[in-house]
Amino acid sequence: MIFKSYILEKDLNKIKNCKIFLFYGENEGLKQDFKKLIKNNSKNVEILRLFQEEILKNKNILFNEINNKSLFDEKKIVFIDQANDKIIDSIEEISEKIENEEVFIFADILDKKSKLRSYFEKSKNFGVSACYQDNEITIKNIIAKKLEGYQGLNQQILNFIVENTGLNRGRINNEISKIMSFFQNKKIDPEKMQTLLNLRTNEDFNNLRDEALNGNKKKTNKLLADTVFEKENNVYYLNSINQRIHKLYEISNLKKGKDNIENIINGLKPPIFWKDKPIIINQSIKWNENKISKALETTYDVEIKLKTNSSIRKDLLIKNLIVELCSEANAS
Repeated sequence: MIFKSYILEKDLNKIKNCKIFLFYGENEGLKQDFKKLIKNNSKNVEILRLFQEEILKNKNILFNEINNKSLFDEKKIVFIDQANDKIIDSIEEISEKIENEEVFIFADILDKKSKLRSYFEKSKNFGVSACYQDNEITIKNIIAKKLEGYQGLNQQILNFIVENTGLNRGRINNEISKIMSFFQNKKIDPEKMQTLLNLRTNEDFNNLRDEALNGNKKKTNKLLADTVFEKENNVYYLNSINQRIHKLYEISNLKKGKDNIENIINGLKPPIFWKDKPIIINQSIKWNENKISKALETTYDVEIKLKTNSSIRKDLLIKNLIVELCSEANAS
């Protein structure tokens, strides 16, 4: 059963009869927002988070969690992250066992041939919602709604935030939190905004990402030495890389139709900012489908380590990833 994400944002109760639900797509920020909505709508609930990799390594873990009823909480909610088609067998196994539990599955982009996506779309008992990338209008609406009542919030400020954080809902949410913490008197000072949002650092990382994906070793090495990696932004850095690789993957698929590369990029949704078009054209020449597949496997491994290994130097993981991508860009 298919649900529109914008409808669920307004009323999550529409899926209250779905014991198992799939959220998929490239919009990580929207998926995080749904997790928050689920948590906020649930009281006296035990929430368990699992990664698909854990479930595949231990086939009984999900089955046991569903069967083990909570003694203190009214029900149990299970979040399953980083899912793909490999998890279908486990979902089918628990589908008849669920009583007072809810399972929410979160996946990246799933194409129309995906067995997981098809399974949920055809189901009459379970639900699915695509989390597509936001456009400029929806992002501005999010900012305006969350900063409602703040003096100094005008169209110029909205454009300023959007242009410097991109159409990344996760990043926007982080920056809004900073703004709300800093301007507790609800009076926005435009002159303090640039320093507050660390826009220079973000721009430097985007330059580093793009030079690495262009395979420019000299500039990549220089930017690696000059760029400040902030600890709290490691997930943002990885998401930034992932989004660009997924965009190159989309372009690679469209190129099979042999359309002009500029026409392809001009037709992308959400639209590419004009200043980024030459960069993406060069990157699309460097990256074919095989290289992109390898890059996505590498970024997936890095994401698992970021989220599961608390002792590892996470900034080094990102830096090593940058170096690997730069090398892969130049591979034959």
